[in-house]
Amino acid sequence: MQLHHSLLALSLIAALPACARQATDSTPVQHPSGHASPIATGETVTELDNRIWIIFQAKDGVHWFGSNGQGVYRSDGKTLVRFTTEHGLGGNQIRGIQEDRSGNIYVCSDPGGISRFDGRAFSTLSVADPSKSEWKLEPDDLWFPAGQDSGAVYRYDGKLLQRLTFPKTDLGEAHIANHPRSKYPNIEYSPYDVYTIFKDIKGNLWFGTSSLGVCRYDGKSIAWADRIEIHATSSFGVRSIIEDKDGKFWFTNTLNRYDIQQAGQAVQPAGELRVRKEPGIGDDEAPFSAFMSAVKDKNGDLWLATLGAGVWRYDGASMTHYPVTNGDAPIWVYSIYQDLQGVLWLGTQEHGAYKFNGTTFEKVQP
Repeated sequence: MQLHHSLLALSLIAALPACARQATDSTPVQHPSGHASPIATGETVTELDNRIWIIFQAKDGVHWFGSNGQGVYRSDGKTLVRFTTEHGLGGNQIRGIQEDRSGNIYVCSDPGGISRFDGRAFSTLSVADPSKSEWKLEPDDLWFPAGQDSGAVYRYDGKLLQRLTFPKTDLGEAHIANHPRSKYPNIEYSPYDVYTIFKDIKGNLWFGTSSLGVCRYDGKSIAWADRIEIHATSSFGVRSIIEDKDGKFWFTNTLNRYDIQQAGQAVQPAGELRVRKEPGIGDDEAPFSAFMSAVKDKNGDLWLATLGAGVWRYDGASMTHYPVTNGDAPIWVYSIYQDLQGVLWLGTQEHGAYKFNGTTFEKVQP
């Protein structure tokens, strides 16, 4: 299947070479509060790197762009500034960007950990003593994957960055036992590695893993979903989780959707999350059968970004295709993001940032 071959190529992405610097001068960055000094300096550039994987808009309207190897970019609509490890960033391979209630920006890099930008400078957060780390779910917590081959996540409560590991499961331990590093030295991941973190409408956290499907944390316990079928993407884990307007879940693929059984609907043994599988859309050969990233718009429609087959909008009844190309050639899309104005953006593997103009996705330079 062509889509399966595209997903297989995902494992090669990390080996892409870095790009050259675009400029050498530096520009002050305005703090979200509006204060002008003291101010951090970064490198003023005229263009984004081609490998823009992450896009985020802060409450002050500023857009941030995370690259795979060239740090993070900040655009206020007038000036584009790049920050790298030379400016205090923990790492240059960006895997996520978030914001806290006070307007501080948090950049997750792998390797490099979590860096905080307070409008003046970047600083890398230190990981707390394990004895002070606890599974807990508070409304203002920020959650991050802890990186490849960690089998862990980070929880930041505004004071401590806590590294949390998942309780061992029979399936996870069997995977480790069947793939010893002494026999498989090229295996550089844990089955418990987290690829995506999603908060549902009830405030529960969902974790999509490399080999163990999905689990849900409700603030009290972690439960793993059974009978989740990932099909062609099974070798590459759960890359995206989305909840539709009916409260049903989609895990990386559109072949099935899942109804989470509530208490009283099904017997739920400790550590297991009962789900009911429902027919999805299409089949294994459909170009939208697997998606890398997804968002839900204000109408409740799902926008699904695929690795090499463009973006698809699902309104609950039909699929609409929006090709994403460089010239006439389809390109790999890594992420889809909806900003505060409801505008859709795409992060791509090696073709920069794209923006939806209401009709098509077009390449842009902020």
